[in-house]
Amino acid sequence: MDINQDTGNPIVRLRAFRAIDDPASCKLFLEGHEHVLTSIGVTKVTSSKDEWTRNPAAFVLIVESLDRSKVYGGARIHVSGGTQPLPIEEATGMMDAGVFDLVWRYAQYGTGEICGLWNSREIAGYGIGSIFLTRAAVAISSQIGLASLFALCAPYTVKLAESVGYRIDLRIGNNGTFYYPKLDLVATTMLLDDINELSKASEEDREAIMTLRKNLNQYRQEELRKKTIEIDYALQIENLDTWDLNEVITNLKKTRIENDVNYKNLNIF
Repeated sequence: MDINQDTGNPIVRLRAFRAIDDPASCKLFLEGHEHVLTSIGVTKVTSSKDEWTRNPAAFVLIVESLDRSKVYGGARIHVSGGTQPLPIEEATGMMDAGVFDLVWRYAQYGTGEICGLWNSREIAGYGIGSIFLTRAAVAISSQIGLASLFALCAPYTVKLAESVGYRIDLRIGNNGTFYYPKLDLVATTMLLDDINELSKASEEDREAIMTLRKNLNQYRQEELRKKTIEIDYALQIENLDTWDLNEVITNLKKTRIENDVNYKNLNIF
């Protein structure tokens, strides 16, 4: 990890990009995320598979060394209408099919999901795997054009999600909860439905997110629980001139129709 010789603080870059534009960084993300999951005994998680690296509607946030050789953490935003269902649909659809209609309803106006949030032990305690990545993910969602965001949260991240404007969605599962990814782990369905205003976010987090939106590329000294880290935010996503959210939403409609037809054919038996 890079260290600022003047302050003694660690320095990292927090960078956003479209998955298909940077396969090398996606590979580093996968390796780091898999290592973290394996260390806690989780071997099968839908959002940790590698299909998203080829999904044109997947966006990535990574916390990396300044020379881009190491990745210390990351998160992703999957937009509904890409080449995959949202991870929350893949994870919970067999337990409650209502998730498909719920996502469909919000997808008409542009929705996605924050998933795959992780950080390495090397940088634990600095807020990288929690608040700073989460704020950045919400900040870039408006750049992508989204109106809402889903999340499937572990118990220890529910309050974190609420601080940036999420609320528990009680409409699916057992009042919003599922046993996932293992029977002894509980995941909570959460929804942020006003990305632009963030009316339910805490004042501190709303202000921080809005500051990032106004200046997507900036250098900030961040502090959490008396630990200080210096972050070079690089949140301006390149090649967005090739991104068309309306086209993605149209693709979702086509996919939905095809899936409905296949489903009816299977029911013939």
